[in-house]
Amino acid sequence: MNSLFLIVLLCTYFCCKKEELKSEVILKEEVLQPHVQLEGKPTYIDSTSLISFHNKVLTDFYKSTNYRTVWQSKEKREVILDKLFKSDQEGLNPEDYNIGKLFDFEKKATILDSLDLAKYDLLLTSSLQKYISHLTNGRLNPLKLYKNWDLKENEIDINATVVQLLQSDSLAYKIEQLKPNHIVYKKLKKALQLINTFPKDNFKPIKFTKTILANDTNPSVIDIKKRLIYWKELQPKDSLTPVYDEETVMALKKFQSRHGLAIDAKIGPGTIASLNFSKNQRTQQILVNLERWKWYPKQMGKEYIIINIPDYKLTLVNHYDTLRTHKVIVGRAKRKTPILSSKLTQVVFNPTWTVPPTILREDVIPAVLKSRSYLTKSNIKVYDRNGRIVSPYEWQLSQAKTYRYVQSPGTFNSLGMVKIIFPNRFSVYLHDTNHRDYFEKNDRSISSGCVRVENPLELTEYLLNDEVNWSLEKITETLQNERTKFVKIKKRVSFHLLYWTAWSENNKLIFRDDIYNLDANLYNQLRN
Repeated sequence: MNSLFLIVLLCTYFCCKKEELKSEVILKEEVLQPHVQLEGKPTYIDSTSLISFHNKVLTDFYKSTNYRTVWQSKEKREVILDKLFKSDQEGLNPEDYNIGKLFDFEKKATILDSLDLAKYDLLLTSSLQKYISHLTNGRLNPLKLYKNWDLKENEIDINATVVQLLQSDSLAYKIEQLKPNHIVYKKLKKALQLINTFPKDNFKPIKFTKTILANDTNPSVIDIKKRLIYWKELQPKDSLTPVYDEETVMALKKFQSRHGLAIDAKIGPGTIASLNFSKNQRTQQILVNLERWKWYPKQMGKEYIIINIPDYKLTLVNHYDTLRTHKVIVGRAKRKTPILSSKLTQVVFNPTWTVPPTILREDVIPAVLKSRSYLTKSNIKVYDRNGRIVSPYEWQLSQAKTYRYVQSPGTFNSLGMVKIIFPNRFSVYLHDTNHRDYFEKNDRSISSGCVRVENPLELTEYLLNDEVNWSLEKITETLQNERTKFVKIKKRVSFHLLYWTAWSENNKLIFRDDIYNLDANLYNQLRN
């Protein structure tokens, strides 16, 4: 009896223990269930092989797969390899994505052992992760390069994106969706295609000696004609003469137009400088602008204002349609207009102008030292720390930087009749000007950082979008009383102050002067 009881007890114990062990195994499998649905027959990866990549994002991804390979599909591998191979079309470098090694692995994919299959999978995922990062935020971080740039990174979850691509039935389309979608980026890609159709050039620099006018005879005209023929502005000739003839005048005007130069047919130093750019330099210029456009916001907003600083141009866009454009004046090289994204929040009619520290130090104080009457003539009132008005003859150099300098509203005010505010850490804004003739200048990088807008009242009327309370007539009436008035902008209008010096229009290359000398340095940073 006791023996039988013992046998039953032992059988019951081991049966229960077997069920308990089975439960533990099932629980363990559930805990380690990968987040990624794997195709085919995955190969296990030794987790220590991830160490050499020094890449936490890669390690986290393979943790989610329970350290198993994910690229069993030949079709998907080929799509990714094709995108990496053609990454130069996005201004990127295929060598950054180990394209040579990846192709070598793919050629032998059917005969690779488990160790090499794992290596291939890791390298492909790592390269794809880098490609995704470069497409969405560029290769470099502008905040580490520039002090006057204030742009947020485009948000992206790299591993979540890889999973989406892995599980997509339209992998190529999904990758295309990661690229900047703005029309300017597309025009830059077209510019890269266009410039790659030009043959290699080997021109010597043209020396500027004097301005060449129509019908002049000058030895340099022969070299100028060669450049115009190269850039397809002038029809090829069997022989070239040193005469600046009518046909060459027309060709040069087209060249000047494409380069943002004054279209005056005069061959001056600016035109010579543009003619001296080589194909290689222009290619580099396109590449750095493709990089910049990866830094810029992927979503500009349904309605937005975008300013291209080197083009001196403001564009108002609503649902992809350009509603209006305005000439602008931007900061000079020593007082650069910052690059940023924000929202328009407020209009100020008849604004006062508080002199900022840089202008105070470099302009106002030297002017007052020359003549105390400068303050009166400029309608600038000076206040001490207690808010008491300091007369021009009480003004003291030792206290100059402690004073507050405020220019009264009026037609003489440096901000003109209206100011448009957008939050930013640089204290810059859009405004009218009391020197409207400056908009006729070709080079308009002459401000102290803020952006002056031509015909700002028309823009203001649109932004306020209130025909009853803020018609153009009502705005004009408000301006006439010369009292400062603040009005909230109720429309959601995004604002982007950006910088690009190359693009394309109608299959033509377009370039602008790199007014802040950023292009060459950025190219060197990318190359290194």
